[in-house]
Amino acid sequence: MRKTYFVILSFLLLIVSGCGYNTIQANEEAVKAAWADVEAAYQRRNDLIPNLVEVVKAYAKHEKETLLAVTEARAKVGSIQMSKNIIEDPKSFAQFQEAQGAMSSALSRLMLVVERYPDLKANQNFLDLQHQLEGTENRINVARVRYNKAVETFNTSIRIFPNNITNALLLKLKMKEPFKAEAGAEKAPQVKF
Repeated sequence: MRKTYFVILSFLLLIVSGCGYNTIQANEEAVKAAWADVEAAYQRRNDLIPNLVEVVKAYAKHEKETLLAVTEARAKVGSIQMSKNIIEDPKSFAQFQEAQGAMSSALSRLMLVVERYPDLKANQNFLDLQHQLEGTENRINVARVRYNKAVETFNTSIRIFPNNITNALLLKLKMKEPFKAEAGAEKAPQVKF
């Protein structure tokens, strides 16, 4: 009797240790941390770019509409409430991504201004803005890639056996939304001078 009890207890411990509960929890925390990095990169852009644009405005009066597009895009981005639940709501996630796409588009037009007007390009403030824009967009891209990798790991961990059983019975966690390419991103942008 005692031997049977010990075998059953050993078997149950083996099953519980291989159920993936801790792995799923760790993977969900990795998704949350990666999402926080994405938010931080966007927040950096929202904080930094307007200040730099103000410094450069005096040198770019004839491109006022481009700078206004950046300001309007930033306002739209700022109007979207970011919360931890956004990664589980495809509609909110799509709105967030659309606003960030508009911001990226406006910043691309601003970069075109730099290339079209060498006199502005020579100005140190404008060069600083250009470097900050490039660096910020690179940081955002890196954060997105890391987030998507964390989402892939998490989503896989809740779908594979035996983790899928653990998730279905105990955790009931939903799959997370990855960043997707914007509509039309497969087409190369046209640059006209």
